[in-house]
Amino acid sequence: MASSWTGHRVRLRAVEPEDWTAFMRFAVAADDGRGGSRLDLPRSAESCRAWAKEQSVATSDDDRFQLAVESTGTGELVGTVGSHRTGPRSGWFECDVMIGADHRGRGYATEAVMLLLRFMFAERRYHKGLAAVFAHNEASLALFRRLGFTEEGRLREHVFFAGRHHDLVMMGMLAEEFDQRHTTSEAGEA
Repeated sequence: MASSWTGHRVRLRAVEPEDWTAFMRFAVAADDGRGGSRLDLPRSAESCRAWAKEQSVATSDDDRFQLAVESTGTGELVGTVGSHRTGPRSGWFECDVMIGADHRGRGYATEAVMLLLRFMFAERRYHKGLAAVFAHNEASLALFRRLGFTEEGRLREHVFFAGRHHDLVMMGMLAEEFDQRHTTSEAGEA
């Protein structure tokens, strides 16, 4: 492994302003029904440009940040991973990952989340990682289970989209569980 931010399949890096075109493609793919999550308004090219520019200069206040996930094989932007909510006093963070529809099933999400978890547990000293996953998103539930997360609860009919309410599954992993399951040497092998 070349750095803490690079594995075998992916490199995590800051979002750059020119990444807006990839994010526009991801948004279009989500709008055409492949996203499997809530229905959002269509995004304009300008909104994607503004978001990428904003992210490129964002600070990581309270360890909340979004990183670009880039394929080490092609150098192509394939998604994002980040920590979007934290409870520093209690020692928890909530992470998320999004891989573009055309790039799924290649191990990018697994490795990106592993790199993020290693950073948050080993460098930032958080005690617990959380992930909130739609109950119908079997692929994401399987990903977090493979990584060692445990289902901690289910918020019934918690999110409304596509004309009905959906359950949200809360998944969690303690730093000690991560250490027992994943050694430092296997950062890019998950």
